[in-house]
Amino acid sequence: MKQQTIKKEIRCSGIGLHSGQRVSLILRPADEDSGIVFSHNGPQGRRLIHLSPGNVSSTELATTIGNGRVRISTVEHLLAALSGLGVDNILVEVEGDELPIMDGSAASFVFLIRSVGIRRQRKARKILAFKKSIMFKEDNRWIRVTPYRGMKIKYTIDFDHPMIGKQFFRFEQEPQQFIKSVAKARTFGFLRDVEKLQSMGLALGGSLENAVVLDEYGVVNPGGMRFNDELVRHKVLDFIGDMSLLGTSLWGSFEVHCSGHAFNNSFLRFLDKNQNDYLEPVDFDLQGREQELPQPEAVPQAQPVMA
Repeated sequence: MKQQTIKKEIRCSGIGLHSGQRVSLILRPADEDSGIVFSHNGPQGRRLIHLSPGNVSSTELATTIGNGRVRISTVEHLLAALSGLGVDNILVEVEGDELPIMDGSAASFVFLIRSVGIRRQRKARKILAFKKSIMFKEDNRWIRVTPYRGMKIKYTIDFDHPMIGKQFFRFEQEPQQFIKSVAKARTFGFLRDVEKLQSMGLALGGSLENAVVLDEYGVVNPGGMRFNDELVRHKVLDFIGDMSLLGTSLWGSFEVHCSGHAFNNSFLRFLDKNQNDYLEPVDFDLQGREQELPQPEAVPQAQPVMA
């Protein structure tokens, strides 16, 4: 349970999902306790953006972080890859206003990170664990969390579409499981929405090469889906990335129903303001092992909490 960073820098470029423009990305190793920091490199110079629920400036179509007038969009897939592989400290330099969409999943970022390797650092990882249950609910969307020594997710989606309907997927955070079952799941959208967005000058970089697209009857992509339940797996991917915006790893058993970027961020903002009520740091000994803690008392039934 030591902190980790990458062994050397990584450079890549690709098309931005929303602008349709080519953007460049550099991932650099970072010191212990520095966390995940984004650097927007543009005509106005360099502006750093730290992970925080309050630094999320937009959740329309993707998660966008910002610092003043500077914004970087579509950060969730890279953040999910870093969380899934256990990378704690890294500097992400971006030339452009969004990250490259790659193939619409986290697989390309996972490949790049594994190609240079991950280096263990000396200090213990910083983790916040839920110490009591919470139910965060609004209409038919909710996130329920109970204490758990690790990160476990049960995610449910429900779409009125013949190829989707109601699906759920269970996942427990562990690098090999992330690589095998979640990293390759692509973002998705409906043809009617894509056409409307592109007519408005949005989603200009979207294509069948970087998204699963569905019409009224099925999947438009010639190759179909990578998994029968690829869409709910991608929602798990997005959720992992969005939870990273708290700025530290989270331990708990999450049950998520019909959430999205906006509701994920509302939950994190509430959690950030009420950390002392729901979260506690995980204590490690000098070797980085979790210390034995007394068994918690029975947790009462959680009451609904509105955003």
